[in-house]
Amino acid sequence: MLGSLFNKKKEIILVAPLTGKVVLLEDVPDQVFSQKMMGDGVAIIPTDNELVAPFDGEVVDVFPTKHAITLRSKEGLEILIHMGLDTVNLNGEGFTVHVNGGDKIKSGQSLANYDIQHVANAGLNVITPIIIMNQDRFEISDRKNDVNIINGKDVILEVKKR
Repeated sequence: MLGSLFNKKKEIILVAPLTGKVVLLEDVPDQVFSQKMMGDGVAIIPTDNELVAPFDGEVVDVFPTKHAITLRSKEGLEILIHMGLDTVNLNGEGFTVHVNGGDKIKSGQSLANYDIQHVANAGLNVITPIIIMNQDRFEISDRKNDVNIINGKDVILEVKKR
């Protein structure tokens, strides 16, 4: 009995990094994300500009164009937060990042400001995929869909080690 308690797979909880509506990746109008070519996850249609950390861990990388950030949880889960579609073409305009690669982060900590109005005015989609990058080691056990969420507060994904 004690063995089953110690061998229980621990869930990793991801809170919403953005305020808005969480949707399935299949709803993202980009085949790379909707067909899960980079990995599984969810997407958020943001209604607010502040991007926060979804868990305790560290920043792996901030893309030079500031449109995407990769994070690693203390359990080793790696995710990509890709702010908008084709936003690499903005060359950093509309993004103010507050962290650097190697920084330690706490759940709810501000990572960046994402000017969704600027992105929309540029004719780009603001939908933000959140992708599990190391699916060989982790799997989604629960995901939210079609609900409004608040950054730093509401759970969007539960993930466990394989």
